[in-house]
Amino acid sequence: MAFEKVLTRNVGNPAVLRTRGYRDTGGYDALSKALRMAPEEVIEEVKRSGLRGRGGAGFPCGMKWSFVPRQSPQPKYIVCNADESEPGTFKDRLLMEFDPHQLLEGCVIAGWAVGANTTYIYIRGEYTKAASVLEEAVRDAYASGILGDSVLGTGFRHDIHVHRGAGAYICGEETGLLESLEGRLGQPRVKPPFPAVVGAFGCPTVINNVETLCCVPHIVQRGADWFKGIGPDERNTGPKLYAVSGHVERPGTYEHPIGITFQELLDGCGGMYQGRALKAVIPGGASAPMLGPEDREIPLDFDRLARAGSMLGSAAVIVMDETTCVVRATLRLARFFAHESCGQCTPCREGTNWMAKILARIESGKGTEADLDLLASVVPNVGGISLCALGDASQGPVKSMIAKFGEEIRDNLRHGRYPLPRRRIFELGAVA
Repeated sequence: MAFEKVLTRNVGNPAVLRTRGYRDTGGYDALSKALRMAPEEVIEEVKRSGLRGRGGAGFPCGMKWSFVPRQSPQPKYIVCNADESEPGTFKDRLLMEFDPHQLLEGCVIAGWAVGANTTYIYIRGEYTKAASVLEEAVRDAYASGILGDSVLGTGFRHDIHVHRGAGAYICGEETGLLESLEGRLGQPRVKPPFPAVVGAFGCPTVINNVETLCCVPHIVQRGADWFKGIGPDERNTGPKLYAVSGHVERPGTYEHPIGITFQELLDGCGGMYQGRALKAVIPGGASAPMLGPEDREIPLDFDRLARAGSMLGSAAVIVMDETTCVVRATLRLARFFAHESCGQCTPCREGTNWMAKILARIESGKGTEADLDLLASVVPNVGGISLCALGDASQGPVKSMIAKFGEEIRDNLRHGRYPLPRRRIFELGAVA
């Protein structure tokens, strides 16, 4: 049976860019239903659905909402993390550009659930088209009575502001995002306190990813049991967007039930580019440890990928064929993380640069086996001890490169086969 598209059901229908066209497809019916429910009921329904954050961490969404102190006299905020800037990730862009009101509806429902009257959508600065589409959708929603002093005539007030970031990967980290939103340098905060208690402007705040919030209207409208019925088990539920790039015939954003195997996803993309053999795959964005060809039948969900030594992360699936030099690929990722480190803590500031330097020496043909050993010794001094998750992210590709391809690299170093021939760089990542 063909899978019913949920999150991308309106992609290709330009009418949904306007409030009227979105409502013609059943849009904002979930918001109307939520406003007739008690806020606690909405939170409980999202909890029961098993929805986990789609931005990378996979934390249960309903549980995060329940942490907000309802009796606090302070204002409460919803912050949508639309700072999609990890290499290989472009799924949220699709949702914002082609179905913006779906996101707005999720934001307002979240606001009703936790008692927040304001949402900030913090969007990656380079997403100029997506930001413009969202801003137009927000204006239209105000004009249509969806936003403002009385949402759908209920007396509940909710405002949404689109805030453009300045192009820093670290602002995808939730507290770095808050610092930037408040007009300061985008550097992560020490936790605790956590944003649910002390977040935006010192007030209780819920921070959710774009895809996460887009799931909310469907859960409210169709019920938690329906959502739980999609996926392999109660800890991995619902539809999922996979952003596929690299050496496949049809790169793009694909919607499937969470837990589809990599091989099934690959088949849906038309297979490997020009029929070449698979060498490695990064299943969850640049920070996810890479897997090998032997892992092609692993389900792409939170728990099974974790048991395989990687992670679902942002579900940005980067595919590399047999012509790929894994050292060169890992070096590019290492340079990215070194460049994007905010420099606030020593393990990340120093460790990311050391990993990039050692990899550059190996890739240039000047490395030795001792460099690979040195690289392995740097990894545990970065991951797990940095202030935020960027340190963990930076060591994932390096650690997995050594584990999966260490013997190949050592053999090349012994026989002087580095540097490997350079090949044409494919600019892949179009939306399907």
